[in-house]
Amino acid sequence: MTTIANALGIGSGIDTTALVSSLTAAARDPKNAALTARETANSAKVSALAQATSAIDSFATSLGALISGGTLFTQPTVSDEKVLTATALPGARIDGLSASITVSRLAQGQTNASATLASATAKVGEGRLNLNVGGKTLAIDITSANDSLNGLATAINAQKAGVTASVVTDTTGARLVLRGATGAANAFTLTLPDGTGDGTYTDGLARFAVNADGTGGLSQTQAALDAKINIDGVETTRGTNSVADLIPGVQLTLVKTSDQPVTLGTQRPTASIRSAVQDFVSAYNTLDELLDGMTATAGTDGSAAGALAGEASIRAMRRAMTGLTSTALSSGSGPKTLSEIGVRTQRDGTLTLDTATLDAKLAQDPAGVEALFNPGQTSSTPLVSVVSAYGKTKPGTYKLTDLVPAAGTNGAQGKIAGMAGSGSGDLLTAFITSDAAGLVVRVSGPVDEATVTIDAGLGGALQAIRDSLRGTSGALTTASTRFAAEAKAIAADRTKMESRIATYKAQLETSFTAMESRMSLLNATKTQLTNQIAQWNKSDS
Repeated sequence: MTTIANALGIGSGIDTTALVSSLTAAARDPKNAALTARETANSAKVSALAQATSAIDSFATSLGALISGGTLFTQPTVSDEKVLTATALPGARIDGLSASITVSRLAQGQTNASATLASATAKVGEGRLNLNVGGKTLAIDITSANDSLNGLATAINAQKAGVTASVVTDTTGARLVLRGATGAANAFTLTLPDGTGDGTYTDGLARFAVNADGTGGLSQTQAALDAKINIDGVETTRGTNSVADLIPGVQLTLVKTSDQPVTLGTQRPTASIRSAVQDFVSAYNTLDELLDGMTATAGTDGSAAGALAGEASIRAMRRAMTGLTSTALSSGSGPKTLSEIGVRTQRDGTLTLDTATLDAKLAQDPAGVEALFNPGQTSSTPLVSVVSAYGKTKPGTYKLTDLVPAAGTNGAQGKIAGMAGSGSGDLLTAFITSDAAGLVVRVSGPVDEATVTIDAGLGGALQAIRDSLRGTSGALTTASTRFAAEAKAIAADRTKMESRIATYKAQLETSFTAMESRMSLLNATKTQLTNQIAQWNKSDS
């Protein structure tokens, strides 16, 4: 049986197999070259876009790390860290601190311990004890299922009331130890129900009673006390040794008592800020140079165009970056933009730093220059302080209205950005769907309304640019999606091309096979005629 493979060329003497290959290649090669060129160009775009995205990520992350590390913040200082330490609260802008602080007592929690029992599994007796703490009474029930020292401790801890029970075992036996949270308000009792017990506290659960008057089966080893602090001659108390509401923007951690006052001051990082401005300009120009190479057009000298020449996403990035020097970064009374401290955009898009202007501003208004870099949160009244907003609430000014301080068991009330907030104690939290989501304020006194301002600083502004470019509908995300779609389209076009070329080759092979079959028949006829004529010529002779 004659096949296409062995039929090609048998009739005509032409190497039709090579001819089919040549014709197929002639049809395939230009299309394949065009697809390969598209593929190469698209791959270069994907690579360049990834490089640009990584570059702005690194730029924003590095600046953010520098800022969050605190090296550009004015920091509080203390004269004796063995007595107390001081740190700036996130987003706080502190300046000119000066205070004399004496710690005369540390806050401590109540501690009670039982007499020694034989072991942790020793029976304590069935019945009920009432745990009273923070104005709440919680029932501690002991049955045959949990009648042991361990069972009693577990039952107390299960209430999660702020009183921790543990069983301490040593060579003499096992004891129940109760520990409460620091502060006088967290004092607790563990009492027998009314009408039970004989007042001796020597049998059953009575052995573990703790009464307000100090009687009971458990002995008190430490009373619940507030910390006592004197600030510039004014004595005050706090329930914990971590105090964040005495000095605006500063958290004090009390370490030990002392008769000697500790001096609180500030240390401004002027040299670090100057260095940070210079580093920012240098890093910006490095990024701009990278983007410039990616978007360069083909030169008259034959130099190739950049992989992202004419790419809209990179133009959007450069526009956003260029706007950094004129973006308002602080709402304070000092400089509001980078251009005001000597950072300016040149005609070629790079930045330049006028160090004389920067030094003059640092000397004239160091706090204002610092505010440009660091995020800040301020309130129009000392009766409303920002507890949390840094990195959570978008920059802007928010109105707080209908404010009511906490009273009794009722938490603070009020509206933030037009929506009712959620109160817990003296804290008021913005509703999760409001414009001020993430904002938490402390209402510490009678005030009807207030205004809170959240500044992003340079780090926040750069972060916002990155997030905008990389968001779901951001320019970089859109470009990445477009390049991925192009890669799929190229692959699909290549599949279609190969299918069409295969069909074309099959058609050529079929046509040449038919031609060779016809030529073979004609050659056979020719041979017959030639032989017949030769016979005729022989007969005539």
